[in-house]
This record gives sequence, structure tokens and C-alpha cells, in this order.
Amino acid sequence: MRDEIWIGDVGDSAAPARILSSRPDFVGHVWSVRSDVVEINDSNVERDVLIHPGAVVIIALDDSDRVLLVRQYRHPIAMMVFEPPAGLLDVEGEPAQKTAARELAEESGYRAGRWHVLVDFFNSPGGSSEAIRVFLARDLSELAEGRPMTGEAEEAFLPRAWVSLDAAVDLILSGVLGSPSAVVGILAAKAARDRGWESLRPADAPWEVRDHLLREGRVHLGD
Repeated sequence: MRDEIWIGDVGDSAAPARILSSRPDFVGHVWSVRSDVVEINDSNVERDVLIHPGAVVIIALDDSDRVLLVRQYRHPIAMMVFEPPAGLLDVEGEPAQKTAARELAEESGYRAGRWHVLVDFFNSPGGSSEAIRVFLARDLSELAEGRPMTGEAEEAFLPRAWVSLDAAVDLILSGVLGSPSAVVGILAAKAARDRGWESLRPADAPWEVRDHLLREGRVHLGD
């Protein structure tokens, strides 16, 4: 049996497999799906890939360590879920932190005076190229004009809730909250706070994974 014990450093790394052929199966407004015939470990296999634009998530904490959540309908699961403000990286060339600031304003009516990168993650790397950057936003203040009404349907009505960070962790661990942006972002914020916020990165920290996906054609750049 081939040795399956890893002896190198532990960390994700770029390793594009050879694509023998590729066909588009669906091209949508937000994402697309393609089927690749790819060579993996001496086998030629077909894999469907959802090409996603990527996204940002904002864990907004007030001075009392309460996290801001918005209640929003998610049609694929036919549920109303509580999530942090978030949005797609659908403006080509726009820095991720600028997108995050815009989405925080549009979904909650708040701005932040301090921004940091909290954590990066893949939403579903077995089938999707979606890469998500989670920002920590603090020193919050309400926009004088309130939340700009820029959305429709799911985004037309977004009730806000403020939940203490510790209580939000309890809601996640009990299964009450299940959105991946809430689970990853809130647990990361709790871990970072427990470490005195020493793990935070600058708001403009390099995002090498995003650069890799762009180079490899794994980012949906719109119509």
C-alpha cells in the first residue's frame, strides 16, 4: 500500500491539475458551471465546477462585543436565516475591503472606523470555487441617512439583531444558527478575541488564494 502519511508542512497550496477538456454547462448572472475532464493521480475523470465570483463577510462588533446579524430569506434552503452582512465580489477590480464597507452600509446602515481581516475560507471546495474573506469591523456608527435601499426581493427587508458574541457562539453550537458565514465568522471572532485580537491581519492584507483563483480562471467575472 502506498504510504499516505504526510511529512511536509501543513498548509493549503496551489496545485492545478491538468485539464484535458472543458465545456460550459451553465452561464448565469451570478455564477457559472463547467465540466472539466481532468487528470488526477494518473486517472482521467470528469468534474463539475461551480465558478463563483467570491464574497466578503462582515463581523461587525459594537463596543459591548455584540455582533450584528441580519435576517434574510435564502431560497435554495427555503429558510429565513440570521447572517452577518455579506456580499459578492461582483465589481471587477474593487478591493475586498471596499466591497465589505459598501455591503455593511447597504445591508445594515452602518459604517466602521476600524477594519481587519479576521479569517479566509472556502465555502465548498469539493464543488465550488467560492472563496470568502471575513472582515472584522469595529468603531461602528449609523449612517445619517439610514440603510440605502439598493436591493430587491431578499434584500428589500433586512431586520437587524444584535447578539452578544458569547451568546452567538452558543446559538451556533446548539444548531440554532447554521449559515456558514455566521458559523465561521463568529467562531473566528471568538477565537481572535480570546487571543487578545493578536491574530488579526490588516484590512488590505494579501489574499493569495483569490489571486490564484483569478490566474486559474476560477472566478466568475460577470456578464
